[in-house]
Amino acid sequence: MRLRVNNETRGRLLADRAERATGFVDRFMGLMGRRSLAFGEGMHIEPCNSIHTFFMRIPIDVLFLDAGGVIVKQFLALPPWRATTVYFQAKSVLELPAGTIQASGTQEGDRLVFEAVP
Repeated sequence: MRLRVNNETRGRLLADRAERATGFVDRFMGLMGRRSLAFGEGMHIEPCNSIHTFFMRIPIDVLFLDAGGVIVKQFLALPPWRATTVYFQAKSVLELPAGTIQASGTQEGDRLVFEAVP
């Protein structure tokens, strides 16, 4: 399923071609092995409260979200071969191309809205 992700707080589009990963295999694989991630793309992983970038080739922006879609933690340009701590408030994670958070002015405390795209 493709998703459109809007930062409702800032009135900014974060992704219009994000993928949703809810099954074990999809969540485990995530973005591993991808050579690039274009602006507008991303991956929403649910449930999820920590991630790693092992076997990844690119840095990514990462947003940890609570059950209401509010950002509880963010990472700008998280490099490959890193792991985050567990964020117990987080129920899902949105992974985006590096630079998306800064370009959109997105901040912790902002609320994101997800919409299915046919």
